Amino acid sequence: MSGHVQDMAFEHPAKKGGQGRLGRFEKLAELASNFTSSPVFSVFCVLLVAGFVAVHLAHLDVSWQHLLGDAMGAVALLLLALLKNSERRAEHAIQRKLDAIAAALLEQGERQGEPGPAHKDLSKAIGIEDYTA
Repeated sequence: MSGHVQDMAFEHPAKKGGQGRLGRFEKLAELASNFTSSPVFSVFCVLLVAGFVAVHLAHLDVSWQHLLGDAMGAVALLLLALLKNSERRAEHAIQRKLDAIAAALLEQGERQGEPGPAHKDLSKAIGIEDYTA
């Protein structure tokens, strides 16, 4: 596997495509996230589970139970992937905001004269040297 492909696969989803730009996957994940949080999707899930229970209670062929069980497993797996993607994007957005707040505090502290120990700790914690390089 080439280094570029490997970096792309393990790069934080919020960093892909640059700041403020969404790639195709991120757009799809956002649309899917919006759909899965809608009442329509909730009704679909309830109907899927009700169908599974009805097939089981009606003693229909086991293949129907497998089909509906597999469908529920696939939906659960997709929801897990969407949840993780949304979590990572939210985590990155929060981190950017915290970094901006910390940088503003550092700038304010630098304007007030000699930086104290808290200023130095904050600078070290957010890696301010990474921003100035």
